[in-house]
Amino acid sequence: MAHSAELIIYDLDGVITDTAEFHFLAWKQLAEELDITFDRRFNERLKGISRMDSLELILALGGSKTALSMEKKLELAARKNGYYLELIEEISPGHILPGIKTLLDDNKQAGVKIALGSASKNAPHILDMLELSDYFDYIVDAAQVQKGKPDPETFTNAADALGVAYENCIGVEDAAAGVDAINSAGMFSVAVGDQSHLGHAHYRVDDTKDLMFENMIQCFQDWRKI
Repeated sequence: MAHSAELIIYDLDGVITDTAEFHFLAWKQLAEELDITFDRRFNERLKGISRMDSLELILALGGSKTALSMEKKLELAARKNGYYLELIEEISPGHILPGIKTLLDDNKQAGVKIALGSASKNAPHILDMLELSDYFDYIVDAAQVQKGKPDPETFTNAADALGVAYENCIGVEDAAAGVDAINSAGMFSVAVGDQSHLGHAHYRVDDTKDLMFENMIQCFQDWRKI
C-alpha cells in the first residue's frame, strides 16, 4: 500500500477503556465524607483538570470547607487517589470499550505497530487488567514525558522509540487537547466523540464501535496524497 501507516498510537482513557467512572465514584466517596453533595453533572467540570484543582472545586461546592490548610487538602487528594486505585482493581476485559478489541486485532494482523499514548502512570497496570498488554509494541513512559497534552511529546515519544517518521503515524484520541497534540506532531489525527469539540481532527467518529481499521487507513492514505 502506498503511504501506508507504520504506527498507530492510542490514547487509553476514553478510547480503549473509560476510567472516568472510577474517578467519579472516588470523588463522590470523598465528597460524601465531607458532607458535600456531588453529582454527575458537577463531575463534568472536573474532566481534564488536575487532582488539586478538582478538589478545590469540590470544596468550594461545599462552601464552608475552603478554609482548610494545604496539608489537609493534600491529605484529602491522596485519600481520593487511594479510592481510585482501589476501584481500578475491579477493571477487567469487560471494561474494554465497544469495537476496540476487533480494531486492535485488525491492527496487529495488518502488521502495523501499536503504541499507547497515555501519560498516566497507571496505564501499564490497566492494560494488564484489560488483558491487552500483548498488543502493544510500546507504552509511553509517563516519567519520560516532560509536557502533557496538548504538547505533542506523548506521541512523538512513541514514534521516536519505535523509529517511525511522524508523518507515518496515526494518533487516536477522544479529547481536544489530544487531537491538538497529534496535529502538532504532524501525524494523522483520529478522534472519537462530538464534532463540536473534535472537528479539528483529520478523521472523526461518534463512538468507538464506529472505529474501523480499514476506514482509518484509507483516510490516512487520502491525507498523505494531499
